[in-house]
Amino acid sequence: MIFFRTGFLFSKTATGTHFVFLIFTITVKKALLIIIFCPLVYFAQYDQQARNAFINGDVQQAFDYWNISKPNTTFHSAFKPYLSSTFANATDSAVPFRFYAFKNYFLSKTLNESPQKRIWYNVQAHPILDVETGYDALLKKPLLSSLGGTHVKININNDFTFAASVFGGKSALPFYVDTAFSKQGILPEYGQGYGKYKSGYNFFDYTGYLSYSPNNNKIFNFQLGRDKHFIGDGYRSLLLSDYAAAYPYFRINTNIWRLQYNVWYSWMYDVTYSGGLKNNYKNKFGTFHYLSYNILKELNVGLFENVIWKGTDTNQVRGFEVNYLNPFIFIRPLEYSIGSPDNSFVGMNLNATLFKKVKLYGQLAVDEFLLKEIRARKGWWGNKQGWQLGAKYVNAFGVKGLKLQAEYNQVRPFTYSHGDVVQNYGHYGMSLAHPLGANFKEVLGFVNLRRNNWELSLQGMYAIVGKDTTGTNSNVGQNIFLSYNTRNKNTLEYGNKTGQGVKSTIMQSQIKFTYFIVPDMNMRLELAYIQHSEEISGRYTLQNPYIYLAFKTSFWNIYRDF
Repeated sequence: MIFFRTGFLFSKTATGTHFVFLIFTITVKKALLIIIFCPLVYFAQYDQQARNAFINGDVQQAFDYWNISKPNTTFHSAFKPYLSSTFANATDSAVPFRFYAFKNYFLSKTLNESPQKRIWYNVQAHPILDVETGYDALLKKPLLSSLGGTHVKININNDFTFAASVFGGKSALPFYVDTAFSKQGILPEYGQGYGKYKSGYNFFDYTGYLSYSPNNNKIFNFQLGRDKHFIGDGYRSLLLSDYAAAYPYFRINTNIWRLQYNVWYSWMYDVTYSGGLKNNYKNKFGTFHYLSYNILKELNVGLFENVIWKGTDTNQVRGFEVNYLNPFIFIRPLEYSIGSPDNSFVGMNLNATLFKKVKLYGQLAVDEFLLKEIRARKGWWGNKQGWQLGAKYVNAFGVKGLKLQAEYNQVRPFTYSHGDVVQNYGHYGMSLAHPLGANFKEVLGFVNLRRNNWELSLQGMYAIVGKDTTGTNSNVGQNIFLSYNTRNKNTLEYGNKTGQGVKSTIMQSQIKFTYFIVPDMNMRLELAYIQHSEEISGRYTLQNPYIYLAFKTSFWNIYRDF
């Protein structure tokens, strides 16, 4: 475990939150007016340095093909979102299918572009429209989800970018997904939803950022925004994933030689005992450090460290301790020096590229351990770790556009949890790492064949999860939103092992066909069939087939496999 104490740079009040949203709304409206009254054309003569790439599986595939086939010492594949200055040399020719271009100027307009002008502007707008109609075979019920909004990006002189996405809609979920969220009505992609399964959940959300790379340099970048981060080369991350809802952050990105260093400060919420009422949400904050080193073009190692602390004590609202503004990694000794009760953990990410075809990757997450207890091998509850191994194979067996991927994840009981629930490794009721929380083993497999404008994908998941006994106050270490102090200290002090408790075996398979109507907008049609089954204590209690047809232009990941 690892600890901290602090306040933050953002206001807790609803007025402050509304003020941030008002800024986004006004800026989006101005940008849309510019778009309406200006012709939309391509412009590629500018090289934007401060733009973030979308954290999205379709976009990520293009980066995988480029980075694996053409590795270099300046691009760091594990930290997302990628900053445009770090993939300035990315070549479209390395990707054997049509995709959302690395330097995307689709539906954009450059203003004040004459050579003698000192300040020029590039404005880009993409509509966001998702419509999904599906059928839940378990309940024999049709489902309809819809989402609408816009994404606007404004670049000034290459070194400054403002981007915002504003969207809202209604989401109807298949039964196996709804059962995980119905109690608090929280959707992992969007935060609080309002409604019930029968009618669907209404939601509204926004993301965005202000990004500045001083004097158009590739060394320093500063960002203030509300969005997500992801650390890792796999489908899952045991360090930090994009599963939970977006959160406000301030980040500094530094690129020197073969090193990339990111430090960011985040503002999050704990909603564990809120009853769905925003007035009952509790503030929590985090400091994150990630140092990435390209030892070779084909070999990278990254070191991760974070600390989570609650914003409110029982006696007072905590201030942001100056010590936690320390931008340097390995802050654990600092914790001990100030007697911190806060929660943190450390981790490592590794990846290696072989033959310009294969990428091997792995992660180690260490929440807490005692070497003495590890050597004793008695299953002490406090040895909380997780690890990941995986591989990607692009243009597999000489077939252009064929990608294979396999991944294994395992996390010990009580990892990511804390004695104080507010300080667990979660945000808005969702894990900041793996969707299954802790106390599980998981195997994932993917087959993607992508040609020109179409893709056929197969995905499979097999997981063994140790869950609490229904209707009791048991805590076997899977639910990170329970205090580890509620474990049975007589039976769970020693002898803990991954998968303990009520054994739940989850199997899910998916086959999906995607046709990209306009790849440069990520506009696509999807037809998919999902088969989800869960076996508890040796008997199947749930089998939930789900089929859907969708039209989408969104740019974020949606996880339905957990």
